[in-house]
Amino acid sequence: MTTIGVLALQGAVREHIRSVEASGAKAIEIKRTEQLDEIDGLIFPGGESTTMRRLIDSYGFFTALKEFGAQGKPIFGTCAGLILMATEIEGQENGHLGLMNMKVARNAFGRQVASFEQSLEVKQVAEDFNAVFIRAPYVEEAGPEVEVLATYQDRIVAAKQGQYLCTAFHPELTDDNRFVEYFVKMVEESKKALAS
Repeated sequence: MTTIGVLALQGAVREHIRSVEASGAKAIEIKRTEQLDEIDGLIFPGGESTTMRRLIDSYGFFTALKEFGAQGKPIFGTCAGLILMATEIEGQENGHLGLMNMKVARNAFGRQVASFEQSLEVKQVAEDFNAVFIRAPYVEEAGPEVEVLATYQDRIVAAKQGQYLCTAFHPELTDDNRFVEYFVKMVEESKKALAS
């Protein structure tokens, strides 16, 4: 069975676990670097990106996460997870993990009180996906290898680069599992390719 981990340092971990299991894969909380060997794909949940980065460093995850991606295993970052994956962050000198060639703006759609839901057309996923935005970032600039999957107000809010996937919104906070199902398929295909 395909096993997907959810980085359990901060954020909506339980909601991602539920969504992965509803999509037909096994889900486990990742709290130690050794557990990365047990999984085929990984999700970075939402939360607060600066705090998550501090915890990644405190628990020795930084190099292990970079190596996990370098093995060709899929990673899906939601909201703060998207920020962790970017090579560049507006107003900061350095990015965090730098997995996707893109520049992001943090809290770009306003503060928590400005949270909203919006129906979006998401390429390869759905024509009408109900996206939940909470203090959401967006992608300001994307390199040519980044495939844009969805935009809102002309800003990139979902994208893919090779085995990496990201959203500015929270697909785990709805009962609509189509986005997570899409990631599960990416992981299943990657697992087959890496095994051959």
